[in-house]
Amino acid sequence: MKNSRFETLFLCTGNSCRSIIAEALLQRHGLGDFIAYSAGSQPRGQVNPLALKILEENNHPLDGFRSKSWDEFANNPEIDLDFVITVCDNAANETCPAWPGQPMTAHWGIEDPDRPDLSEAEQIRLMKKIYWELDSRIKLLVALPLDKLDKLSLQQQLHDIGKHKETEPA
Repeated sequence: MKNSRFETLFLCTGNSCRSIIAEALLQRHGLGDFIAYSAGSQPRGQVNPLALKILEENNHPLDGFRSKSWDEFANNPEIDLDFVITVCDNAANETCPAWPGQPMTAHWGIEDPDRPDLSEAEQIRLMKKIYWELDSRIKLLVALPLDKLDKLSLQQQLHDIGKHKETEPA
């Protein structure tokens, strides 16, 4: 792995919620060692207002978040991705573009909060759960000794982080 900032792309089908939250959390916890992006295979065109509400409640700046296509990253020679992490099962099962530089990939399946069968209160509760689950996983990611792990060990660590569950702190 290169010894500069680690460029990380979070993918979700719609790029309206989970991947946006992951991007915001890595921007916060990456401490200048990571550059965070998010995108979708079929972007919705707008960020879910409840996702923005959860980010605002947790004191994240909201500037710059937008729903965008993964094509912006697959065809951009200025971006040298180190990690591509899917956060929804649909995106994980889609045929992804060929990412320049062959970044490491992982799947961190997170439940979809954008469900019409849930009331707004239930969606908010689920959105908070998603926020804290991603917060925990991203803290594990940034704590990895990236300069000391070989590629196979790092791939296993990324995979294991995707299995980690966490709830909102007490």
